[in-house]
Amino acid sequence: MRRVIDRKAAARAVEDFLRALGHDIEGELVGTGERVADAFADDLLKGHGVDPGALLRDGAMAASAHERGLVILRDLWVDTMCPHHLLPGHGTATIAYLPGDRVAGIGTIARVVDALSQRLTLQERIGGQLVDLLVEDLGARGALCKISLTHTCLVARGERKTGTVVDTLAASGVLARPSPERDLAIAALLR
Repeated sequence: MRRVIDRKAAARAVEDFLRALGHDIEGELVGTGERVADAFADDLLKGHGVDPGALLRDGAMAASAHERGLVILRDLWVDTMCPHHLLPGHGTATIAYLPGDRVAGIGTIARVVDALSQRLTLQERIGGQLVDLLVEDLGARGALCKISLTHTCLVARGERKTGTVVDTLAASGVLARPSPERDLAIAALLR
């Protein structure tokens, strides 16, 4: 489903928001509405317009018998937007999966992470959706995802817990159940 973005309405809304907080739209605030609307539409929330499953299916290739061992992508950069405060979270994702009949290109997985994270979403949802996509759309035998983020809604307001990192771990397929493969994958993720 294609999203309709009304940049002019978004820019007006940002300016109205600033006025409601007691700011006059003058000096350095002139044009802020347009810049904020563009930033959200073009960068911060661009994942809403992407089908991550299609990315994964299109970026997959047949796996030979020698390409079925544990694959680990470590420290993929993640930017996301908290749906509760409209403030960003930044950090990394480490993904481990056991290929089935297909493997995904490294760049493909990076684009899928971006498509899932560049949205108004929760950290827990990103990891859960990613491992499910790897199992269901790629056909991986199992997948794990550890996401480590610093949330500016925790750092810049409220509790002001500077330096806090939130870790989440999601699992799917055979890696969601106790097994030697799961133990190996978790050890690799947590190193």
